[in-house]
Amino acid sequence: MKKFLRNNSLTLVFLLLFMGSLVGQVFCGYQEHNKELLQDGATPITLWTYLHSGHFIQSTFENWESEFLQMALFVVLTIFLQQKGSSESKDFDKAEAVDREPSKNRKDAPWPVKMGGWILELYKHSLTIVLFLLFLASFALHFYGSLKDENEQLLLKGLPLEKPLEYLSDTRFWFESFQNWQSEFLSVMAIIVLSIFLRQKGSPQSKPVDAPNQETGEGNSI
Repeated sequence: MKKFLRNNSLTLVFLLLFMGSLVGQVFCGYQEHNKELLQDGATPITLWTYLHSGHFIQSTFENWESEFLQMALFVVLTIFLQQKGSSESKDFDKAEAVDREPSKNRKDAPWPVKMGGWILELYKHSLTIVLFLLFLASFALHFYGSLKDENEQLLLKGLPLEKPLEYLSDTRFWFESFQNWQSEFLSVMAIIVLSIFLRQKGSPQSKPVDAPNQETGEGNSI
């Protein structure tokens, strides 16, 4: 058990942080949504009903959508684009291990590498594919939740409901998306640029403390 915790501690800590944050979101979102319903003269809903509401679905997946988009683009763009001096960038002036051709003879190579053929070709791009699929799934669920929440509000006001195709061009939906996307792109740009000049000893996201600013990549050699 100790070995398992040690080997998976980073994932486990972030899983606990995620679960704690999600519980906090549910609790606060539930209270906030019922407050809004009371202000509109409607009856408060149960927690179970809230978990199926547009308010919860929209607020959850609009954030997931931006996270997966940010990660997918970062993975893809770092293949072709460089930032001189950043620990988050490849060094285009030298060979990088991530660019080498996979060999089935390498010790402990993953099974898709040993299979070869189309399975290997798919595996070569599997991280990007899965991240984009997660983005598309989150985007669809965000759209569904946002439309549902919009229609729940319109219903309370006795106004005509929005249809899916009409809502696809609605500024509310795209405002929800863009306000999250811009913050994700800003945070990625911040770590790319700040890692040129700043350090964190012991972190793989940082260059060694004594590495020159112009050195690109993590520079993990000792």
